[in-house]
Amino acid sequence: MKKELGLFTLLIVLCLTVCGIQFAKNSSELPRFLSAENLLNNANLIGMFGIFSIGTGMVIITGGIDLSVGSMCALAGVLLSIALKEWHWAWPLVAVFILLVPVLLGAAHGFLITRMRMQPFIVTLCGLLIYRGMARFIAGDSTKGFVGASGFDVFTFLASGRLFHITREELVNGAMTKHVVFEGIPMPFVMLVIVSVIMWFVLHRSIYGRYLFAVGRNEEAARFSGINTKLVIGSSYMLAGFLTGTSAIMFAFYATSVAPSTHGNFYELYGIAAAVLGGCSLRGGEGSIIGIV
Repeated sequence: MKKELGLFTLLIVLCLTVCGIQFAKNSSELPRFLSAENLLNNANLIGMFGIFSIGTGMVIITGGIDLSVGSMCALAGVLLSIALKEWHWAWPLVAVFILLVPVLLGAAHGFLITRMRMQPFIVTLCGLLIYRGMARFIAGDSTKGFVGASGFDVFTFLASGRLFHITREELVNGAMTKHVVFEGIPMPFVMLVIVSVIMWFVLHRSIYGRYLFAVGRNEEAARFSGINTKLVIGSSYMLAGFLTGTSAIMFAFYATSVAPSTHGNFYELYGIAAAVLGGCSLRGGEGSIIGIV
């Protein structure tokens, strides 16, 4: 908990410093950093980046690494557009399909790492290149959009909607106008809170979580103690894939289009940075959900 408190203190100091710089430039106005628009936009992005960062953290705890997150997002985004606009699938089926693709790719990573004894860095680095190439090939290297797609409103609300948005009608110059009382909480941030709570129990209050830490600290000792290390490692990549797919849906509809050559670039670095700064050791066996968040 000391690491988390230290990081939280550093974050508060950073925010206060930014506010102080802006206030020094213009002392007559509230710092733009504290504006409702900026805070809501930040919360929106924090939610989307935070969800897949938790998955990346789970992999790092086992002593692995996942460099393919950004390319997975690009591939999932392209398939999402094609499934909605060209195949005309119903949005619930599309959601299941888009979540299933990264899970299967994660399972392939786990198989290559545990059964073929390949290094996680090499496997996922190849994934970074292959999935980006697949996305560009499938899309014909052209940008894919979502306007007019079935289920557009549902996915858009998930990516940029507001929960608990409150408005009030007022009489102004003889006409009824709506006045925003509360902007609401961004849906990606709500999703991050839900995912964080679930994953906190999985990692810190379940046998599976203990297995993850044990495998990360010493895979050989964990195997001799009766833990199915191959299954634990493989499942961590599948779990990371599931959370990446969840974020990929949000990113695609937040941007409203997917350019396969650039969409998701460097996302894996943001996820690794969030996990490592949050206390996950690259050697494995250490980390916490609170730290990542």
